[in-house]
Amino acid sequence: MTATTTTTTTTTTEVPCMGVDCPNTAGKLECPTCVKLGIKGSFFCSQDCFKRSLLGKTHKLLHTTAGPPVDPSGEHDPWPFFTYTGSLRPAYPLSPRREVPESIPKPDYWKDGIPKSERSFEVQRNPRILNKQEIEAMRVSCRLGREVLDIAAAAIAPGVTTDELDKIVHEETIKRGAYPSPLNYRDFPKSVCTSVNEVICHGIPDQRKLREGDIVNLDVSLYYNGFHADLNETYAVGKIDEESQHLIDTTRKCLDEAIAMCKPGALFRDIGKLIEPIAKANGCSVVRSYTAHGVNQNFHCAPTFPHYAKNKSPGAMKPGMTFTIEPMINSGVYNDEHWPDNWTAVTRDGKRSAQFEETLLVTETGVEVLTARKDRKRFYP
Repeated sequence: MTATTTTTTTTTTEVPCMGVDCPNTAGKLECPTCVKLGIKGSFFCSQDCFKRSLLGKTHKLLHTTAGPPVDPSGEHDPWPFFTYTGSLRPAYPLSPRREVPESIPKPDYWKDGIPKSERSFEVQRNPRILNKQEIEAMRVSCRLGREVLDIAAAAIAPGVTTDELDKIVHEETIKRGAYPSPLNYRDFPKSVCTSVNEVICHGIPDQRKLREGDIVNLDVSLYYNGFHADLNETYAVGKIDEESQHLIDTTRKCLDEAIAMCKPGALFRDIGKLIEPIAKANGCSVVRSYTAHGVNQNFHCAPTFPHYAKNKSPGAMKPGMTFTIEPMINSGVYNDEHWPDNWTAVTRDGKRSAQFEETLLVTETGVEVLTARKDRKRFYP
C-alpha cells in the first residue's frame, strides 16, 4: 500500500532527511506507516522528497523488513497493508513445522518440497490404470483419510483455531503410520488445508479462532503404503445463515450428481457440463482456476479436468482409474485472487465459497467412492 499522507511530529535534534540522496536536514514530516510500525526517525524535509522515496520503493522496503505491528497476544496480520477481498484476516505467527517420525514412509517431496515424480510427461498426460493390488492399497489409504477427516471435523467449534485442527490432522495421520500429504508439498507449511468463509482453497492453518457463523473446509490428504488419499468437506461453525447453508447444500449436490455419472466411457469434459448448470440454477458460480485430478502413487497427476461447462478436457473414464472430483462453488463471482502467501485463494468479491471432494475408482460398471462416509452411498450404480 502506498502512503500518500504524512503526519506532523516534533523533533528535538537535527536528523538527516530520509529522502533518497537528499542532503537536507529533516523537517517535522514523519512517515505515517513508520509511525504505525514503530519505526523511529523516519523524518523528511518535504512532501516532495517523501513522495520520491516512495516512488523509488527504497523507503517502502523499510516497511517490509520491519514487519507488522504485533499485539500483546503475539498474534498479528502479516500483511497489514494488503487489500483483502473480504473480512477474513490471517493470524500469525504460524506454529513450527510439525515433525513426522523417521519410521513413516514419505513421498519424494517431503524434504525439499519438489514432487519430482509428478514432473514426467507420462504422469501428467496419461492416467494410470491400477491393478488389483494397487486398488486395494488405494482403498486402505482412502479409508484412513476418511477416518482422519471425520475426527478433525468433530473438533470444529467456535473458539477452536485452525492450527489446532492442523495438529489433530497431523497427529491422527502419523498415528496411522501415514504421512500428511500437504506437508511441504511445493513448500506448503502445514498438514491440512483449512479454508474459511471467502477462502476457496489452500488456506493455511493459523492462530485465528473459528467464530459462530463461519464455514470452514477441511482438505485432508495422506500418503500410506505408497498411495495418496484426498478428500474434503465444508462444515458449519455453530449456527450459520441461510445463504451459507444454501451454498454448502448446492456444492454437495454438484459433487453427488457428478459422481453418479461416472462410469467407463464417460467423458471427463462432461463433469463440468453437469456441475455448472446446477450451480447457476442455485445462484452460484463455479471456480475455474482449480481442477479435479488423478491421485494414486502421485498426489496430483492425470487426468485433470475442470468443473465448469464448455471445457475441452480430453479423454474418457476407464476401469482402474482413480481421481478426485472437487467442485469449488462460490456465492458470488467465480473469479479468485491470492493472499501474499501465494497459497490462500479467495473469492474476488469477498463472498463465501464451499467445496467437497471425494477420491473415486472407476469400476467395470460404474464408480466406487473410496473416501465415502459410512452414511453415504459408496457404489454407483
